[in-house]
Formats: sequence, C-alpha cells, structure tokens
Amino acid sequence: MPVSPEQVRVRLATVVAVDGVSPLTETGRLSDIVIAGGRVMLSIAVEPAEAERWEVVRRAAEAAIAGLPGVTGARVSLTAERSAGRASAPMPGPAPQARVFPNLSGVRHLVAVASGKGGVGKSTTACNLALALAGLTAPSGRLKVGVLDADIYGPSMPKLFALKGQPRITSGRTLAPLEGYGCKVMSIGFLVDLDKAMVWRGPMVASAITQMLRDVEWGPLDVLVVDMPPGTGDAQLTLAQQAPLAGAVIVSTPQDLALIDARRGVAMFSDVGVPILGLVENMSYFVCDECGKRHHIFAHGGARAESGKLGIPFLGEVPLEIEVRERSDAGLPIVVTAPESAAAAAYRSIAEAVWSGLQRRAG
Repeated sequence: MPVSPEQVRVRLATVVAVDGVSPLTETGRLSDIVIAGGRVMLSIAVEPAEAERWEVVRRAAEAAIAGLPGVTGARVSLTAERSAGRASAPMPGPAPQARVFPNLSGVRHLVAVASGKGGVGKSTTACNLALALAGLTAPSGRLKVGVLDADIYGPSMPKLFALKGQPRITSGRTLAPLEGYGCKVMSIGFLVDLDKAMVWRGPMVASAITQMLRDVEWGPLDVLVVDMPPGTGDAQLTLAQQAPLAGAVIVSTPQDLALIDARRGVAMFSDVGVPILGLVENMSYFVCDECGKRHHIFAHGGARAESGKLGIPFLGEVPLEIEVRERSDAGLPIVVTAPESAAAAAYRSIAEAVWSGLQRRAG
C-alpha cells in the first residue's frame, strides 16, 4: 500500500527540532510533502546561518521517513527560499499528482531549465535554448516555443528579451503572454516592480507559479521552456506537483563546487519522477582574442565526466564569451543577434539534442 502524506507527518512528529523540545511538524518550517511512487520529498525552511544546526534534524527526518513501510526513497532538503519560522503551506491530503491546466493543454512538452546554485548562467541558457528551439523545424513547420520565467526571486526574462509592460487580460483572469523574437514569454517581472525588494514565502511562491501555469493563454506550443529558480526548494516542488514536465535540463559550470550542486538538482528531479534530458557545461572555456588559445577559467570537462557518472546525456559546452554577457544585458540574445558566434552554435547544438531527447521519450 502506498505511503500517505499523513503517515509521513506522523513519523516526522517524532523528530525533534534544534531546540530539543518541539516536534518538527510544529515548527512551521515544513514544505508540502511530495510523494511520487514510493519516493518522498520535502524541505525544511531555515536561515542560512542556521543550516549547520538543522543538518542533524534533516538527517533524522530523512531516516524517519525511510523507515516507513512502502517508502523506497526519502529526500529532505534545507532551503532558505521562504522565511523560516513562519506558517507553512497546508499539507495536502492525497499524494499530489501533476495535472494539466486547460491553458497548458496545447503545450506538447514542458521543459525545466534548472541549476543547483545561482550564478551559473541558467537564465541566459534558458533564453537562448528557447530561441534555438524556435529555430528548429519539425514536419509541421518551425517549432512554436514559449518561455515561463519561474525564477520568482530574480526574474531575468524581461531583460534578456528586452520586454516591458504588463500582459493584457484576454478574458476573466487569463493573461496573454508578451512576445519576443518569436517566443511567447511570461514572467513575474511583468507583474511586479523589479526595483522593489520582494519577500516571497513558500505559499506565495507556489501561488505565483501556479497562476502563471493556469492563467496564461499559452496557445499551441511545441515546447514551453521553464526557467526555474536556483536550488531545490518550494518552487521546484510546486512545479513537479502542478505541471506534467517532459524533462529537465541541468546547467552547471565545470568546477567541482558547482557540480556538487548540479548533482543535487539531478537527484531532486529524479526523486519526483522527472526525466533528466541532460547536463550543460556553461562557461566551459575562454578563447583569447590575442593568441586564439583556449583557457579553462573554471576547469574543464567536469560536467561531461559528471554526466557519465550519473548516466545522463551530456548536452554540450557553452564558451565563456564577453559578447554573450553584453548582448544579454542589452536584450539581444546571442542566438538570434549573432548566430555565427561559437556560443550561438553551442546553443543550437544543445537545442537539437534536447529536441531529439523529447522526441525519443514521446515515442
């Protein structure tokens, strides 16, 4: 018999918080409980300075869940994605299942672009991957592609696509996405003041992502690329619950520290049953303008080697180019404004590999 969220909560009530008194379930720090098959996943909200003390509790919670009959895997993570100590989102009754909102019924493939940590070029990769996919041709013609900016904490798509203004309302609460370079784009950045500090708690994150999935008129799309927030917390759990993801692309830089976080991202999506389409090594190398020699600023080949260890596809290497940064800052994505560049060629190759992977999985 499959394990239920209530059974998990009962077991978690036996785990004591860092104060040595309070049951973990009464701390207000738990996220929703995600159950996929026999795998159980949840997060504990902590402040960064508390992480070391809460690590003991995290391990105890993981062990407690793993001991439940019917559990084949348990993953408990620490996250600072919402204010610790505040009321948590309500625990669900039956195990949550991904569902198709009516406005997503015309989307053939939902692809998450994720990273285990910030600063690895995830959003730039998501933007250029979407545009490279839009340049591919299927039997029915050019691929129709959209981008959902689910990076609630740092929305980048308005700048990357040079889009401003608010989406218009088509009917009721339904919004029409903006369009940039032939892609449909929706971002929380179109709905809030980007210059104002926003404090997002877990339930607010879940609500915002759900609204952008449910209340946007995406229309028929071959691929909807979802730019995820960095990390493995509430936003990722919400998307896994709410949307039928066809797969995830993990972005990392070559050095060991980034790859450790990328490994966590791979494990998280695997735990909730989302296929891994592959790993991208961003900022892979730098070519000197003067001597033409390759320099491996952040080491090299780490992502390819990690892909082999994890048994997932390696999608390709993207060079570290000043032009990528300059064009991204100006809202001129390199795939469409400098298609002859090495970076643009790399993104096109990655897009071809992603599309091939989606086609194979679709049968």
